[in-house]
Order: sequence, then structure tokens, then C-alpha cells
Amino acid sequence: MSTSERFQSVFVAAAALAGLVTGFLWPVGAAAGHVVLPALVLLLVMVFTQVDAGQVRAVRETGRVVAASLVLNFVFTPLLAWALGAGLLGGSPDLRIGLLLLLVTPCTDWYLVFTGLARGHMGAATALLPVNLVLQLVLLPVYVVLLGGEAAMVGTRTLVEAVLLVLLLPLAAAVLLRRTARWWKGPLWRDQVLMGWANRAVLPLLYTAVLAMFAWQARTVAEHAGELVALLPPLAVFFVVAPLAALLASRGLRLPADQRVTLTMTTVARNSPVALAVAVAAFPDRPLIAVALIAGPLLELPVLAALSQLVRVRPAAPDG
Repeated sequence: MSTSERFQSVFVAAAALAGLVTGFLWPVGAAAGHVVLPALVLLLVMVFTQVDAGQVRAVRETGRVVAASLVLNFVFTPLLAWALGAGLLGGSPDLRIGLLLLLVTPCTDWYLVFTGLARGHMGAATALLPVNLVLQLVLLPVYVVLLGGEAAMVGTRTLVEAVLLVLLLPLAAAVLLRRTARWWKGPLWRDQVLMGWANRAVLPLLYTAVLAMFAWQARTVAEHAGELVALLPPLAVFFVVAPLAALLASRGLRLPADQRVTLTMTTVARNSPVALAVAVAAFPDRPLIAVALIAGPLLELPVLAALSQLVRVRPAAPDG
């Protein structure tokens, strides 16, 4: 893992702080607002470019861990997100929607890094990536409409159009980019050079989007600082309950140690760039929803780093 990846949460916080300072010192709000969505869409193109749908073949080899992951990510977690929002954020509908968007979108990139660090089953982890991507694309509008309730206050058509814009469009662009690269330069160049460029572009684009978001909404953040602090308890509960649920499921299914690691990482890691892009596109007049989503990675990445050490597969001791 590179230094930028290891300290991603620090850099996200620094980008947010730089955006706040910029937004308060200079009248850049309107201009910065026009940067956020393009940066997020381009970021997703870079993320999706690294996805090989052919990896889904590994699902057959690790059926139990894949089935458990689907139940935890697409049944248990949405219900938990609804309960946390209703119980702890009932007075702030925008924060409830932000929390819901964050928690119902399982990660499609960073969990692979931490799964590798913890010596998890990379075949199952990689196979889950396109599955998680497709299912969250299909189910995200359903979750927001059904679980968001009156707090969502957005038409189904608007939400579906936002998902099409920030998920299907980047996905189509990524598929076209991969195929063009393979045709033009061959599969080796695509996998070594193009994938390297795409991987290196993700973090700068994320920091750009975060900086622009906070510069755009500096006044909103200042006015609602107390409400944003209210996000910490539900996020903390999630980051305790989610790994415990994965551990209990692993024990119940008697999963091998490496598959237990994979299940834990894919259950805990969230897809904040996707959630943020959907929030910006679907709720342009409710910026607190998008701002709330920045709090997720600030807690998530340190938690994943700690978990990668706690659940790491230890080499067997030599006999004698």
C-alpha cells in the first residue's frame, strides 16, 4: 500500500479543511460547485476501469462467503442503516439520507487493498467486486425510496436518472476504455499501463472533489457543524456491529480463515465516492446530504486498517 493510500483519511481531512478555508476567504462557491460532479464521475470511470467482469467466475469457488456477503451487504446493512438513522438522527432528515446512501453502497475498490493486507481470499474478494457494483446500481434507488421515507423527498425518476448518470455512464465509459486499450495496445499494456494510470488517478480526483465540495458549501458546514458531529455515534455503531456480524456469520458457516477475512472487509468497507456522486446528482438543493458523506471515510479507513491487523491470517507455526 502506498503512502497516499495509507494516509487517505488524513488527506481527505486536509482537502476538506483546505476547501473550507478557500470557501471562507474567496467567493469561489459557485465555481467550485461546478467541479464536484465532473470530478466524481471521472473518479468513478477510473475506479470502474480497474474492474474485470470476468473475475466473477471465482464466485463458484467460494459460494458460501459470496452468499453471506450478499445477505450482509444487501439485507442486513440496509436495515441497520435505517434503524441507526431513525434512532439516532430522527431530527435531521438530510443526515439520515446521507447515512443511508453511505451504508447501503458496499465498497468496490479499497476493500481489496485491506483484504490483501490481511491475507484474505483474493479470489472471492475480486469476484464480489462486479457483483457488489451491479447490485448497488440496481438497488440504490429502491433503498432510498423505501427506507428514506419522507426524508428522501425525491422523485423516483430523479433518483434513477442520478444513478444512471453517476454509475451507468462511468461504467459504460470504463468498458469502452478497457476495450479500446486492448484493441489498440493489447491486453498486457491495458493491464499494466492503463490500470496503473487509473489507479493513480483515483485519489487526486477524490481530493479534488472533496476540496471543491467544501469550498462550495463552506457556509453550510459552518451553520450545521453541530449536526455533522451527530453523525459520529451512528457511524461508530456501524463500524462495531458490521465486523461482529461478519464474524458471527463466518463462524456459523465455518468459513476458512482467509474467507473470513474477505467477508469482514467487504461487510465493513463502504463506497463513499459512489454515494457522494449520487447525493450531488439527486439532491443538488440539499448540500448537507453530500457534506455528511465525507465523515464516512474519515472513520472508515482507520477502522479498516485496524481490522486488517486484527483479523489477519497468521502463518501456521512450524511443527516441532
